[in-house]
Amino acid sequence: MKNIKISLWSILIGLTLLWALTNADLPDSLTFIAVRNLLVQYSGVLSIGAMSVAMILATRAKWLESWLDGLDKSYRLHKWLGIAALVTSVLHWVAANGPKWMVGLGLMERRSRGKPPAGEVELGAIQTFFNSQRELAETIGEWAFYAAVALIAIALIKRFPYKFFVTTHTLIAIAYLVLVFHGMVLMRFGAWLQPVGMVTLLLMIGGVVSAVLALTRQIGRSRRVSGTIEAVRTFPAMGVTEIHIQLDDGWKGHDGGQFAFVNFDHREGKHPFTLASAWDPATRKLMIISKGLGDYTDLLPKRIKAGDAVTVEGPYGRFTFEDGKRRQVWIGGGIGITPFIARMKELAMTPGTKSIDLIHCVKELEPEALELLEADANAANVNLHVLVDEKDRRLSGDRLREMFPSWKSASFWFCGPAAFGQSVRADLIAHGLATRDFHQELFNMR
Repeated sequence: MKNIKISLWSILIGLTLLWALTNADLPDSLTFIAVRNLLVQYSGVLSIGAMSVAMILATRAKWLESWLDGLDKSYRLHKWLGIAALVTSVLHWVAANGPKWMVGLGLMERRSRGKPPAGEVELGAIQTFFNSQRELAETIGEWAFYAAVALIAIALIKRFPYKFFVTTHTLIAIAYLVLVFHGMVLMRFGAWLQPVGMVTLLLMIGGVVSAVLALTRQIGRSRRVSGTIEAVRTFPAMGVTEIHIQLDDGWKGHDGGQFAFVNFDHREGKHPFTLASAWDPATRKLMIISKGLGDYTDLLPKRIKAGDAVTVEGPYGRFTFEDGKRRQVWIGGGIGITPFIARMKELAMTPGTKSIDLIHCVKELEPEALELLEADANAANVNLHVLVDEKDRRLSGDRLREMFPSWKSASFWFCGPAAFGQSVRADLIAHGLATRDFHQELFNMR
C-alpha cells in the first residue's frame, strides 16, 4: 500500500508543482475571469494526467507490477487515479462553464473571446490549426466528459455486473481519446514548451498508446494461452467449484499465490481467478477454485463442463511468499485459501525450510474439502488450523498473539475479505509488527 500512496501523491503533487512553475507569474489583476482561467488549466492538467496514468496502468505492464508489488496494487492505484480524474474533471467542467452560468443568471455580462493571453508563443500553422479547432474541441470534450463521468461511476459501483465493468472500461478508452484531443487543443499554447506541457504530452502519448492497445484487445496478448477444461468438481454446501484445466503449449509457468484471467465465454469476457495448483511443465495442468460471490460465479458451475475451450492470461501478482523470515503465518479467509493451496502443492514438490502455520477461517467446510486441505498441509509440512465461524471464536490480533507467542519474528500473509485483513493488520502493527512483515493480497479488480 505504501508504494500506491507514494505513486498517487507523486503524480498529483508533481503535476501541481509543474503547473505552478509554468504559472509563477500571476496576472496583474486576479479578477474572476483570471482566476477561472487558471483553475480551468490546472484542473485540466490534473484530470488528463490522472486519466493518462490510469490508462497506462490498465496495460498490466510487468515493470509496473514490480514497482507496485503486484497487479492487485496496480489496479488499486488505477482505481484511485480514476476517482481523482473524476473529481478534477467535475471541477474543470464547473470552472469552464461558470461564466456562462453567471451570464445566464444575469450576474455577468457576456465577454468576447478577445485576443490570446499575453505571453502566448506564436508557432505558426500549428497554433493556427489548434485555434481553428477550439469550438469542436469544447463541444466534443463536454460530451466526452459526460460519458466519462457516467462510465467511471458505473465502474466504481460494484452492483453492476463484472462484464458491464469490463465493457465500460473499453468505452472509457474511447472517451479518453476524445478528451486528449480536447486537452491538446485547449491547453494554453505556450505551456507546451514548458515542463508541465512536456510531461503532460508524454503522459498523453502513453495513455493514447494504452487506449489503442485496449481497443484492439492487445493487452495481455503475449500472456494468453488456450486450454481445455479437464474436470469440474463442486462443493455445493460451500458454494465452491474446483476447475481443472489442461493448457496448450505457451504457458511460462507460475508461482504459488499468483493469479490469471480466465475466459470461459467470449460473451462474458475474462475474470480473475487465483491459481490453486503448482506448475509442472510436464503435465501443463492448472487448477482454479471459484466461489459463488456474484451473478457470474454463482452460475459458473452450470455454464461450464469438461471439454470446453478456455483462454488463460497470466500469471500476475507478487503474493509469492518471498521474504527473509524463517517463520510464516498464513491466513486464508473463505475463498482466500486458494493461494495457500497452490503454495502447499509447491512445497510438496520442493520442500522448504520455513516453519509455516496456516489458519483457514471459513463459514462452513465440507468434510471432503477438509480432507483435501489436510492432505495438502501434511504433504507440505504446514501446520493447519481451521476456524469455523459457527463454533470457533473469530480470529483477531489478540487471538493470533495467543496462538503464536513468537509472532513478532514471523511474517504474516493474508488473503480474504479486505476489511478483515485491514483489521488484523492494523492490530498487529499497533502492537509492534513491522509494516513490511504483513503481506495482503488486494484481490479486487474494481
